[in-house]
Amino acid sequence: MAAGGKRVSSELGIVGLGRMGYGEALELQRRLAQARIDRAIPHDLLLLVEHPPVITFGRSSASEHLTASREALDARGVELFEIERGGDVTFHGPGQLVGYPIYDLTEHKRDLHWFLRQLEAALIGALGGLGVNSERSEGYTGVWTQGRKIASIGIHVKQWVTWHGFALNVTTDLSYFDLIVPCGIPNVVMTSAARELEERTPRDLWNRAADAVVLGFVETFGQDAVALPLEELQQAPT
Repeated sequence: MAAGGKRVSSELGIVGLGRMGYGEALELQRRLAQARIDRAIPHDLLLLVEHPPVITFGRSSASEHLTASREALDARGVELFEIERGGDVTFHGPGQLVGYPIYDLTEHKRDLHWFLRQLEAALIGALGGLGVNSERSEGYTGVWTQGRKIASIGIHVKQWVTWHGFALNVTTDLSYFDLIVPCGIPNVVMTSAARELEERTPRDLWNRAADAVVLGFVETFGQDAVALPLEELQQAPT
């Protein structure tokens, strides 16, 4: 039971999107979030996806935190999006596991800070399962390992339903972060699970990370994971 005696959504629908363009995934999130608000979808969702290279600007982004020219971005095939999530500028790209939790917090706890800490806990648990020790960093949102940032978090909420979410660097090409001031944090050092594991990196690390994240959510939120095909959700009314 959640705070105040409300029943926690017992099922968490896991939706694997594979490789999907950022714009398409954004529209899908918005549609599914509205369906969750309207109770057309009866349980929480976690969308797992890998994006082509893209830089996104949250509500707190400063223009100077994009340090590369438009020509440099075009040369590397990087798209730009301004979106409604909280936080500053960040990068998504190949080798990064991006998760979009669409949660109805009225069935958990109406507290965004609590939800952010829960996301951090789920990712810390997932990384531990991969053999990477990680932690929170006081004053910042996200997950860190030995002073290096390995996962970023930024969410949006409407009528207590969340979307947007987290980006976990698994086998990401970290040079893309040189194009920005990641999350608006000067001198931050970004890292990945592959870099931290070094020679112990499994070949199927991205898939292992996805499984570990699902387990982290199950253990943190106390829910049962149920795989949902995207085709089934496409039928949800809006």
